[in-house]
This record gives sequence, C-alpha cells and structure tokens, in this order.
Amino acid sequence: MTERLDHFMARAVAAYYAARDPFADFTTAPEITQAFGECLGLWAAVTWDAMGRPDPVLLVELGPGRGTLMADALRAAAEMAPDFRAALRVHLVEISPRLRQVQAARLGTAVAGWHDDIAGLPPGPAIIIGNEFLDALPIRQFIRRGDAWLERFVRDGAFVEAPAIAAPPLPPQAEDGAVQEVNEPARTVAAALGARIAAEGGTALFLDYGPAQSAFGDSLQAMAAHGVADPLGPAGTADLTAHVDFAALAEAGRGAGARVMGPLPQGVFLARLGLHARSAMLARLDPGGAKRHLSAAQRLTAPEYMGRLFKALCLCHPALPTLPGFEEP
Repeated sequence: MTERLDHFMARAVAAYYAARDPFADFTTAPEITQAFGECLGLWAAVTWDAMGRPDPVLLVELGPGRGTLMADALRAAAEMAPDFRAALRVHLVEISPRLRQVQAARLGTAVAGWHDDIAGLPPGPAIIIGNEFLDALPIRQFIRRGDAWLERFVRDGAFVEAPAIAAPPLPPQAEDGAVQEVNEPARTVAAALGARIAAEGGTALFLDYGPAQSAFGDSLQAMAAHGVADPLGPAGTADLTAHVDFAALAEAGRGAGARVMGPLPQGVFLARLGLHARSAMLARLDPGGAKRHLSAAQRLTAPEYMGRLFKALCLCHPALPTLPGFEEP
C-alpha cells in the first residue's frame, strides 16, 4: 500500500495512542515537574483577569495526556486564585478512550466534558492550552527535484516520491533535494482558534518544539522506549512527531483575526512566569528532592535542553494587553 505521508502519520499516531502508554516512551514537561503546570495555571488566572473575569470561562487543554498539567494548574488556581477556580469550567480535547479514562481517574468531577476536536467545545470565552499537541499532527513533505516539487509517500516502510496532488503553495526557489514540510491540520487549528478567540474572547497558548521561522528540512521523528525509532516502521509501534512551523501558525491565527504574541523560547517564557522561583520553593519544602526540583527547572529552561528548541506562542483577542511572559525585554 502506498500512502501520502500525512495519511500514514495520522494512522500511525491514532494506532499508537489507542494501544500504548506514551509516557513509557517519552516524558513531557508536566511529568518533569509540577512547577510547569502550576505556572501555567497562574498564567491562566492572570489572563482571565485581563479578559475582564468572565464567569463562566472555559479552561481547555488540547491533548492532556495523563491530566498532570491540568491537575497542577487547578491546584495552583485553587490556592492562589480562588475566584478564577470557581469561574472556570474544564474541557479536554482527547481522542483516546484509554487516556480519557486516565484523565478521569486523576481529575474526577473537575472535568465538565471531553471532546474529539475543538469544534465540539461549547461557546464562550476560553483559555486554551496545548502542550506538545501540535507536533503530533500529521505533516506532508515535499522534496525539490530539479525544477519541480515532488511529494513524499510511504510504501513498504520507505519513502517514495511522486507528483503532488493539490499541493499547497511552496517556495519558488530551493536547492535540489531540499525538503519542505507543511502541517495543514496545525494551520487549520490555529485559524479556527484564532477566529473563535476574535469572536468570543480568550487566548490559546501553545508550547511545542520547532523553529521560530519556517525552514527547510526533514524533522519527522519517532520515539519508543525513550529512544529513537524508525518513523516509517509498522504503524502504532512508536510515537511520531515533527517540528512545529510557528511562523505558519502565527500567520494562520493572525489571518483569522487574533492577535499573536511570540513565538519566543520556552526557557524565556517560563523564567518570566517564575518557574525558577517556584522550583526553588519546592526544593526548600522537599530537601530530599531538592536536586530533582532544581534540575527539572534547568531541563525545561536551559538553551542546551528544552529552553531554546521549545517555543511559546499565544493567540489572543485583539483587545487584550500583552500577557505575562510575552513582555518586550
């Protein structure tokens, strides 16, 4: 069978999340330290205040994993911003029945509803968070051959090239062999959320990895058992991801009517939110785990780890002021 790469990737990711525990293969920021979710919860509270404190307000997470980020965010909000905690209604966008069960076990009655996609979210002002959500959305790859762009397909565990059908606009000039990735679902999500936010109020905060500016290159990768795997191997045996094109997302969100903040390095964003101060506090409260708390903060913010490759991008209603973390230096 010959499949377009995005079709193969969508099938592989769906099979993977339906049958496996992804956290046996990789670790995301909320699982590294509770300070990550706590900082985002308080960021949401400040954002809610800037929105005029709507009651109710949706607090939405896209691809919430085990529910760790949301649990930490809700705990911080309950302690530090009880009015926000009382006003928010938690909604989760999750397609995996198995992960929904894990989230329900952790969050219980705090969840007002689960949804297969963003179209199912109820109307109203919303604060939406997506951590490592966009990187799993399927990409198309085009490769420059002479004067033409060909598209990559997958057949028998290997790439094959063929003329592209309904190709999006591609750069007119590129070196022979250059690879251009296009994530059409991610652009669709950014445009849909941008339009919703412009019409109904709120924000969408994305934290993910990729370059700030669009770039050529093959970024498709697979993880299994915390190691590198073959991304074209049997569907469902590894987690497939690709770099996020933040410039394309910003363009899509702005074109739909939203204001765009960022992208900026995750390390800068989290440091401005007080991640290091919170981690130092946790270290003082838990002397036995002090080294773990402090090294976790370094892992999330240091340029040589996740601090530079990972970015923060926010789509928001045009009337909102600059939000925490996105201030000009």
